[in-house]
Formats: sequence, C-alpha cells, structure tokens
Amino acid sequence: MSNSITQGIRIAVRPFYLADESEPQEEKFLFAYEITISNEGEAPAQLVDRHWIIKDAHNNIEEVEGDGVVGQTPFLEPGESFTYQSYCPLRTDYGFMRGTYGMIREDGERFEATIAPFALMPQWMLN
Repeated sequence: MSNSITQGIRIAVRPFYLADESEPQEEKFLFAYEITISNEGEAPAQLVDRHWIIKDAHNNIEEVEGDGVVGQTPFLEPGESFTYQSYCPLRTDYGFMRGTYGMIREDGERFEATIAPFALMPQWMLN
C-alpha cells in the first residue's frame, strides 16, 4: 500500500497479484491496483493526465503517459474521492510502480500530485 498527499490531494494505492490471470512459465505476471484519489484540501482540482514509471525485477523501466485515468478526468470538490482499478503486466514476478497525476485547479494552476512508490508482488513473497 502507498499513500501520499500533494497540495491536499491524497492518493492511496492498494496493489494485488492476479494469480489466475498470470502465466509464470510464460513470464507473464499480471498485477492489479486500486487507487483512491481524495481531495482533502480547500479547493477543487481536476485530474487531467498521468505519468507512470514501472520497474521490473530486472531493472527494466517502462514509462506510461496519457490523458486521465481509465478514460476519465475526475473533477474533485473538497471532500470528494474517486476510486478506480487498473492493471500492470510484468515479465518478472515482482516490480515497483510510482508516478504522478497532472492536476489543474479552477484558476488554471497546474501541479503534479505524487503517487508514492508501491511494490507489485505476489502474496507468497510478502510472507
């Protein structure tokens, strides 16, 4: 689990391994994650884009950038939250993700909300 706050925007991540959809013998490991973005500040903000940095167990790095999340650009008033799930395929049995969400205030101010690093690992590795 990771948790971070940037300018009143809290980002909490809960990753999990999708064993039934992974094929270790084929070097295909599928991880999912649930993210909750909460506006704990005093001003509204809209998520407009994302930037992920994904690193596998062999230190291969992939960067993913794009508009919004899961086809949406949520606008969060103070006290509101938005939760979604997505996934990340890896060629190794563990890895790490971190990133940022590009956010815009109503007055046009742009800032990057930090997504703290989190591990992508099967449950058996955590025990």
